[in-house]
Amino acid sequence: MKNRLLIALPAFALPALVLLLACGGGGNGADGGSAAPRFLSMGTAPVGGAFPVVGGAIAEVLNDNRGENNWRVQPRGTKGSQENIRRLARGELELAMSNSAISYFAVLGESGWEQSYEIRAVATLAPNIATFIAKADSGLAAMSDLAGKRAMVGVAGAGFEMFVEPLLAAHGVTYDDFTQVYGTQSGAVDMLGDGSIDAAFLGGAVPTGAVTQASSTHDIVFLPFDEEKRQELARDYPFFQLATIPADAYSDLTEDYPGLNVGSMHLITYADADEELVYQVTKTMWENRQAIAEKHPAGRAINEANVARNTGTPFHPGAERYYREIGIWPEAGG
Repeated sequence: MKNRLLIALPAFALPALVLLLACGGGGNGADGGSAAPRFLSMGTAPVGGAFPVVGGAIAEVLNDNRGENNWRVQPRGTKGSQENIRRLARGELELAMSNSAISYFAVLGESGWEQSYEIRAVATLAPNIATFIAKADSGLAAMSDLAGKRAMVGVAGAGFEMFVEPLLAAHGVTYDDFTQVYGTQSGAVDMLGDGSIDAAFLGGAVPTGAVTQASSTHDIVFLPFDEEKRQELARDYPFFQLATIPADAYSDLTEDYPGLNVGSMHLITYADADEELVYQVTKTMWENRQAIAEKHPAGRAINEANVARNTGTPFHPGAERYYREIGIWPEAGG
């Protein structure tokens, strides 16, 4: 049919028709011939922690405020940081949530990573304030008491050992000294209740759902850091940062808890991601940071002092360009 139509047209009309078809004139697309949406998959983590909630909030705000950016950001449940980094490298994700401690070692190709991964930071987000908790009647009172016990240390393959191991080593405990149990944060609360584990390493953006659940279900204690060791950890690693859990964050806290940011959550991408795309994602997040904060308190970390903070992973050029434009790029470099 098309061939017959072309033959019937006068010769002078052919160039115009070719141009019309090439430009998509008269297209049947949902946007009146405009380009199809660009789907951006964002890796998060299992339920129970902060990654799925914060990642979902960011994705929703990016979609609601995309303007002329014809993207559709789709959160994807994963096992967490380690899987996200590998899937970014394979091109299966465009964006991902990660713990900055795990990202730091991935960039270096150390602490169990089989190679160096060229991931890049887009935004430093909320601190991951984590600690070991135990039931009040467990008899545990210090991290050194974990020797010989069973403790939940996160999801298998998520890479938690990259920050749990140095944290425990500073307190004289190695992974060989206790039995590691793997599972989700929400699952850890049930296991504490039935005695399957003695302690659990829980945390994230404060308040973290699993810690709130544990505190409301059981009488729990937060195993304290040795203050000298806490200070040393913050000095020795770029991803560790001193942090305090306020007394009103959880029902079982009676005073402020001197804790540690064991690696801020951050939004990452891969080094070869399109610079303009990353610039627009960064810009949209920054300009709508209040909307993210309204969906989860972690959104408050998208601020002048934190969002471009160095945690040991280089920033993507698209993100760095935007932060420089608005004057919040750290003077000493990101």
